[in-house]
Amino acid sequence: MNEQLLNDDDVTLFGLFVEAYSRIKPLVNRDLEVPHTWFEVLLRLGRTPGHQLRMTDLAEAVSFSSGGFTRLADRMEKEGLIRRDPDPADRRAALAVLTDKGGQALDHALTAHVSHLRNHLAGPLSAEDRRHLERILRTLRDANA
Repeated sequence: MNEQLLNDDDVTLFGLFVEAYSRIKPLVNRDLEVPHTWFEVLLRLGRTPGHQLRMTDLAEAVSFSSGGFTRLADRMEKEGLIRRDPDPADRRAALAVLTDKGGQALDHALTAHVSHLRNHLAGPLSAEDRRHLERILRTLRDANA
């Protein structure tokens, strides 16, 4: 085994990132009362002006294949959390639209989620550390877009 690579600072940094995320994720997703993937869809729609996105854009935003996202959207639509409308700009495409029931589910989930984020993610950090982490995460996201 290559000891130099095993002890590489970048390998350590990535490992710490994965460990922290793995430990925080179940805590901050606790009490959502909807599956985490549904919550991500509801959150993306809730934070988008008009509370609607093209299905393909939404699938990409939540890191799903188009086929996988179609099945997810089918289940969410059946529960009344989203609906599909024709895209007026492209008749071959559809828009996922947040319903009133979906908005209520999102509000309920966010109440618990924000509390857990404050306790387990932001809470252990100073205000300065939080600003640095946000800047670092935005840099990583943008560099790998």
